Amino acid sequence: MKPIVKTYPVGQMGNNTYLFGDPESKQAVLIDPAFESSVVLPEIETEGWQLTHILLTHAHFDHTYGIYELSQALPSVPPIALHRCDKDLYESGGLGELMGLQRDPLPQPTIWLEEGTIIRVGSQVLLTRHCPGHTPGHVFFYSDAAKTAFVGDIIFLQGIGRTDLPGGSESVLLKNIAAHIFSLPAETHLLPGHGPATTVAKERAHNPFF
Repeated sequence: MKPIVKTYPVGQMGNNTYLFGDPESKQAVLIDPAFESSVVLPEIETEGWQLTHILLTHAHFDHTYGIYELSQALPSVPPIALHRCDKDLYESGGLGELMGLQRDPLPQPTIWLEEGTIIRVGSQVLLTRHCPGHTPGHVFFYSDAAKTAFVGDIIFLQGIGRTDLPGGSESVLLKNIAAHIFSLPAETHLLPGHGPATTVAKERAHNPFF
């Protein structure tokens, strides 16, 4: 059976939180729990999903602050997975101070992602690809079964992620998009951290940065 992919637009910054689930085992992961991510919990309970991981594409505050909300609502927090190159960014608040935000400390990641790390969700597989440029530890998660990549803030519909924040580099980001995103099958759905989905084919043809 094909995996289930659900999109939850949340928060005032237009974030997308994603659920990726295996319909046979009912195991699922949450990707980038942003503000107000607890809106996913009623459906998770109704559908009987068992959350096995929280996966972070990167450590900016708008992709992580929902973890605290989830930690207050769930009996226990699933293991959190993050690339080690974003560890300091995560622990320092993910640049939330630039927006005047303060928060209680988040639970620590217990899985340190690397290029090629496999996340198993029941019978489904997510492949981790390291794709820095927006942040040093930015990754995306690719499902061949769903022909879908959860790309965080790497690439958007006719756009790319910001590179003017600490740790960003436009040249590095463009190089990695060309090498790791545009090399995916043309029909691959690209699910970004903000805004509408797109495809590899559309961005190869129409992204103005290339």
